[in-house]
Amino acid sequence: MPKRPKLAHLLAAYAAALPLLAAPAAVAAPHEPPPPAVAIGGERLGLSGVQVAPQAGAPALPAGLTGQSWVVADATSGEVLAASNPHKRLAPASTLKILFADTVLPKFDRNLVHKVADAEIQGIGAGSSLVGIKEDLEYKVEDLWRGVFLSSGNDAVHVLSHMNGGVPQTVAEMQARADALQAKDTKVVSPDGYDMDGQLSSAYDLTLFARAGLRNPDFRMYCATRDALFPGAVDKNTGQRGSFGIANTDRLLGKYPGLIGVKNGFTTEAGSTFVGAAERDGRTLLVTVMHPSTYQKVYDETAALLDWGFAAADKVTPVGRLVDEAPAGGAEPAPTGQAGGTAGVPAPPPHPSPAATTAPPTAAAATTAADTGDDGLLGPAGWTAVALALAAGGAGALFLRRRRRPSSG
Repeated sequence: MPKRPKLAHLLAAYAAALPLLAAPAAVAAPHEPPPPAVAIGGERLGLSGVQVAPQAGAPALPAGLTGQSWVVADATSGEVLAASNPHKRLAPASTLKILFADTVLPKFDRNLVHKVADAEIQGIGAGSSLVGIKEDLEYKVEDLWRGVFLSSGNDAVHVLSHMNGGVPQTVAEMQARADALQAKDTKVVSPDGYDMDGQLSSAYDLTLFARAGLRNPDFRMYCATRDALFPGAVDKNTGQRGSFGIANTDRLLGKYPGLIGVKNGFTTEAGSTFVGAAERDGRTLLVTVMHPSTYQKVYDETAALLDWGFAAADKVTPVGRLVDEAPAGGAEPAPTGQAGGTAGVPAPPPHPSPAATTAPPTAAAATTAADTGDDGLLGPAGWTAVALALAAGGAGALFLRRRRRPSSG
């Protein structure tokens, strides 16, 4: 009985036959990179440096601004009054908690009581800001949110993330929410804004998050709260639960007239970041400042830009706009919104990408599934698979190209 050819010999013959099988239309043209897209919110917002279009009588922008990226926008109309490098991708620090709150806050009743398990406050980054949550103690959801907004507590973020189905799921939902808001500069890696490789946002995106969050009355209430009592430990002698005071770390709150909130942040990589909203004479402005030269300057420059915005609002031509949320059913799915409620049931996992579930099998998959012996020879089922692959043509070519291409890592 003649020996069957080895698989390597078969593939070599198959490769030699491919030019005869392939039609001219199947030869792919060299890939041309797509033209650069217009920046989200308007062409001028994609330009580097300061963008402002003053009309007659408009005040000059504040002198000496050091923020690497900043935005001044009208929260109601969405008009961007002025900006500097608004789409520059930078580490966001705790201002990313704005997106966390916008994503998770609607899911749980504020009066829901949750007993914290030890695992829920593990894995928090070294040096994180904490509100002081203890395992095996009960906390109302509203207490946890005060811990997020006032103390910027990463422990509170992790507990709420576990209630929401876990940190990975919460990160996925935050990314989906950012995509729905058309915040294309944002990559979410951790829910609390802790410095992580690849975690980035922009002044433009953070302003989108704040604008969306402020539509929720609870969000407005928490970010405007200056101080509160937080549940403490149980006294071993009396059995009574104690409490301690916490204060909002936003240094403009209560000092800048009309300030609503929103959120400050600081990490080693991000430096200082701040998103502030203020209301005056029926107008609400949003200002985001990222990476100024010093910690205190993030507040000074935010206040100066708010002052400028209120004075210049009717005397400048907008240089762009805050885009609206993408319509439901678009390419980017919105968060499910099904987690929590009063029962505190975790959210279902995100739907898998169609590309991950409907990709056709390749010739490599066909040969893997073929009937082969330990010596690498094809059996009858293997010959059938090869015949089908030859008929398909292109799938086999893809397999050979993959075998020859070095790994890109």
